[in-house]
Amino acid sequence: MSNALDLEEQEQLDQLKHFWKSWGNLISWLLIAVLGSYAAWNGYQYWQRTQSVKASALFDEVERAVASGELSRIERSLADMQDKFGSTQFAQQSALLAAKSLQSQGKTDAARAALAGVADKAADPAYRDVARLRLAGLHLDAKAYDEALKVLGSEFTPAMSGLAADLRGDVLQAKGQLAEAVVAYQLAWNKLADAADYRRLVQAKLNALGVDPQAAVETKK
Repeated sequence: MSNALDLEEQEQLDQLKHFWKSWGNLISWLLIAVLGSYAAWNGYQYWQRTQSVKASALFDEVERAVASGELSRIERSLADMQDKFGSTQFAQQSALLAAKSLQSQGKTDAARAALAGVADKAADPAYRDVARLRLAGLHLDAKAYDEALKVLGSEFTPAMSGLAADLRGDVLQAKGQLAEAVVAYQLAWNKLADAADYRRLVQAKLNALGVDPQAAVETKK
């Protein structure tokens, strides 16, 4: 009986050796790939966490620079943020924050550059749209109407499209294109149905141009 068991165990052992000889290398490589991927994922997660901590600390510096009002410090801290963590939301927040301070101190070119970076590259649609609206506003102030219209011709999220249409009306009115301005204001009025206060402002603009937006809507029905 013992010999029979020994023979059976030996046969199983031989089968195992044959299986490993045939498939051992493949199994080993698969294990290496799986374990390597797991290690890489953990490493990436750790890198992401450390980058986020560093970016947050640098954002704090941008905030302190803006609070101080020192132009050189603001520009330096923003440049550091964009150079080291340009793809993070902290960089987008920093650019919006710094642009406001730069604009208030007359550094409109630097403010436009900061806003343009967010408008063109921000992954978050909310930051992108805010930057586009503010950038178009700066172009309007500078009477760079075509540049403003170019920015406003970009796609906006539904939540911001009404504001974009209103600003487009402002630009067109400043250019003297009153008929086109009315169309833009009417679109803004339609899109801002859930923003009563802002809608009244747009209605006032239409009224000043001799248009009743409600009457225009009823005429179309």
